[in-house]
Amino acid sequence: MSPNSKRPYNSLPKLPPPVDLETKAVLKRCIAARSAVAELRRAGELIPDQSVLINTIPLLEAKDSSEIENIVTTNDALFREASQAEDGGDPSAKEAVRYRSALFGGYESLKSRPLTARTAIDVCSRIKGVDMDLRKTPGTDLKNTFTGEVIYTPPEGEHVLRELLANWESFANADDDLDPLIRMAVLHYQFEAIHPFPDGNGRTGRILNILVLIQAGLLDIPTLYLSRHIVRTKGDYYRLLQGVTTKGEWEPWLVYMLTAVETTATWTNAKIRAVRDLMANTADYAKLRAPSAYSRELIEAIFAQPYTRIAHLIERGIAQRVSASRHLKQLVDIGILAEEKRGIHKLFINRKYMKLLSSDDHTFEPYPADVPKAKGRGKRSLAQE
Repeated sequence: MSPNSKRPYNSLPKLPPPVDLETKAVLKRCIAARSAVAELRRAGELIPDQSVLINTIPLLEAKDSSEIENIVTTNDALFREASQAEDGGDPSAKEAVRYRSALFGGYESLKSRPLTARTAIDVCSRIKGVDMDLRKTPGTDLKNTFTGEVIYTPPEGEHVLRELLANWESFANADDDLDPLIRMAVLHYQFEAIHPFPDGNGRTGRILNILVLIQAGLLDIPTLYLSRHIVRTKGDYYRLLQGVTTKGEWEPWLVYMLTAVETTATWTNAKIRAVRDLMANTADYAKLRAPSAYSRELIEAIFAQPYTRIAHLIERGIAQRVSASRHLKQLVDIGILAEEKRGIHKLFINRKYMKLLSSDDHTFEPYPADVPKAKGRGKRSLAQE
């Protein structure tokens, strides 16, 4: 039965949905999405230091997932905040960085327990920066941003929410042959329809998407940048969610989500491969121009933290303070890093990398392969001069 948009949808059907989920159209999109996710997983293995991906791709996901909720920040503000060098900072960037923390927390929790309703509560609590629990008071509804019209009123009553979440948890861990990508799309709709928290439901649901795929073994680390597609097709996202609620139209929703997985996995795969190429190009250039500073660990550090502090090098065991400062300044001298003062901190910014991360394409201008000859002398590095 279609719900009245102004009444709590306490009759929300439990999972699994009473329809054939694996239609021909869905399975066709699922095959393409599975292939793209497999390629993404292989791409991640090409970068030995996984912190390069774990520290950056989830931040991009955090930025776009937050933007869906009209929490808008910039990549520069976001990575500056993540460097922990801000005294005041951008509130929107702080909220987006909490999203990454919530994603990591959920990722770590899967090592000791399966995906549960408790996982969702913990994720939402980290996103909001306060202890969250299920809605206990009535009056929650979702409105059209432009007209103010109520378009959906989620279920009410703590006992109703707990029962629906218990069913959600059971479906998340069901021992059946449903493809994990289809399961993820079904779980995402159901979680958003339950809308269990006073705030943070959308972002929590998008983190749970990634955790479902990690739990199923399709991903090793949280590198699927899924919110990028959703933020670019926001109208379709909400329209298709509503289509499931009001008309039981599961197939268009599943096709949309599988397309989102394929599109973003392909895009992120290309981005990761470009990052790997830029790392290699940067390493070659640093070896040539600043051989006394170069080390593989140093190059990995400035990609793991595009806004690097001296403290980051110390924490990674690369060098003590004086040497760490000298190494970073040498990379500034040869144009790999740019130095910026933020309060009492110095930040060393990998601008070429930041430009690559911020770009929709996956190209970068490489560093020169040779040092130009000085007049009357052979080729020499700056370190030799």
